[in-house]
Amino acid sequence: MGALPTTERGRLTRRRIVAAALEVVAENGALGASLDEVGARAPASRSQLYHYFEDKNDLLRAVAEATNDMVLDAQHDLFADLGTWPGLLRWTDALVALQHQREGRGGCPIANLLGQVGERDDDIRAVLASGFDRWESSIRAGLAAMYESGELRTETDVAWLATSTLASLQGGLVLAQARRDPAALRGALDGALALIGSYRTHNHTAAAE
Repeated sequence: MGALPTTERGRLTRRRIVAAALEVVAENGALGASLDEVGARAPASRSQLYHYFEDKNDLLRAVAEATNDMVLDAQHDLFADLGTWPGLLRWTDALVALQHQREGRGGCPIANLLGQVGERDDDIRAVLASGFDRWESSIRAGLAAMYESGELRTETDVAWLATSTLASLQGGLVLAQARRDPAALRGALDGALALIGSYRTHNHTAAAE
């Protein structure tokens, strides 16, 4: 691993390099991204690149960490409201709305990067897996809050529901990307909502009708 910056100027330079690498990877793919292009876009010299990152894989690990943060930070406010059924609906609606804005393009940045480099570098795979873990943990926390409030029945397996929901989301994003059709994500998330809804208590279900 390259040197960690000890000054604010160094931290800004490293962040600038990672931001440039994020752009280059998004445009050219991880395997097509060159250090020369990253340096030109940052801008940063070769010596700066190799001061903060040992090699291209080291830079891609930083890109993986930044990708996790980008995807999850964008959902932060929605995650905070996942402990209610209306909040769960708002989260799914926001995800589908984003795909409509993108016309089904892009898919999931974490999954895309995993597909490109996850099998080539186990450290990068582990970083991206931690992003999925954080995503699932946020979903699980929301479902756990629904459980604690009595909105979900006592036999509900919150951890299983969270895993199933994330899997539905990821599958829907892949189909939406392949078909250029956000309706694929809507269908996948509606299936996840139907499964979660089947565990709602009668009182809460009736109140929503």
